[in-house]
Amino acid sequence: MDHKQHPLGSGFTAASTAREVLAGIDLSGTHAVVTGGHSGLGLETTRALGEAGASVTVGSRDPDGAAAALAGIEGAEVSRLDLLDPTSIDAFVARYLDSGRPLHILVNNAGLPLGDGPVRDARGYESQFATNHLGHFQLTLGLLPALRAAHGARVVNVSSGGHRLSDIRWDDPHFTTGYDHYLAYGQSKTANVLFAVELDRRWAQDGVRGYAVHPGVVVGTKLNGSVGEEQQRAMGLLDESGRPIVDPDRGLKSPQQGAATIVFAAASPLLAEIGGVYLKDNDISLLDEDPAPLTFGAEQDPPSDVVPHAIDPRSAQRLWEVSEELIRVRAPLA
Repeated sequence: MDHKQHPLGSGFTAASTAREVLAGIDLSGTHAVVTGGHSGLGLETTRALGEAGASVTVGSRDPDGAAAALAGIEGAEVSRLDLLDPTSIDAFVARYLDSGRPLHILVNNAGLPLGDGPVRDARGYESQFATNHLGHFQLTLGLLPALRAAHGARVVNVSSGGHRLSDIRWDDPHFTTGYDHYLAYGQSKTANVLFAVELDRRWAQDGVRGYAVHPGVVVGTKLNGSVGEEQQRAMGLLDESGRPIVDPDRGLKSPQQGAATIVFAAASPLLAEIGGVYLKDNDISLLDEDPAPLTFGAEQDPPSDVVPHAIDPRSAQRLWEVSEELIRVRAPLA
């Protein structure tokens, strides 16, 4: 497979923080949108972009709670956004476009924690796929005029090494049979990567580049916390006293380290001439062309390099076309 997954030699490491990655980069006059930018990795991303001078609009289902979390971060504002509700997405887009501001950075960060059983939106869509991918897909397409107006914009999809769990289930993406929450999560994270690949192919000529990011495993996020403390210990994420283990060489990161690759994608000049790639540890990931099964335990660290099914250009184009059809549906499925 011809691909662009060749590390740049960025000079940063897995231990680098978002502040270190943005050191010397002036984002004054830059406008950003960060979905879920009020908690976890999103909050650290908002804080780092704000410190570098960007104005950040945070999309949140709970504007009051988000505003409280963002207190003290200069240039941050909140706008209501529910990625499971197409009407809410349209309203967010309309408010942003009506403001007349260009959009230089869009960070599609918000996601759902794992659940025990299938959860569906009002259309009948599986919620991981609907939130992590389709909601962000609809949002990004709606914001395209503002992205074009920036004359140099970046769309950053926060994916995961968990994309290795599942390709797109083309015959049953909504898990009408055989639901597995890990596979549902993995499918949504594969979709994040394929979306970035096809976005870059379609929109690079308009000055809009796409990236997918593996931030690392950050203990304390809603996603990792959703498996429970006992399971986190078994996975080697917590020590015996229940404190998070931070070991970036193993992919176990602090929130500041996890946000680093997100802001690297959003603002690093090293990526000025390349897009449509999957990043990890503040660089372009290698392609793992012979992936082993994804496992996670205290004695074995999970691989997180990108695998072929997530960057396949034919799959990327197919997913875009399928997604366009799916976001047109506004009523419950028959």
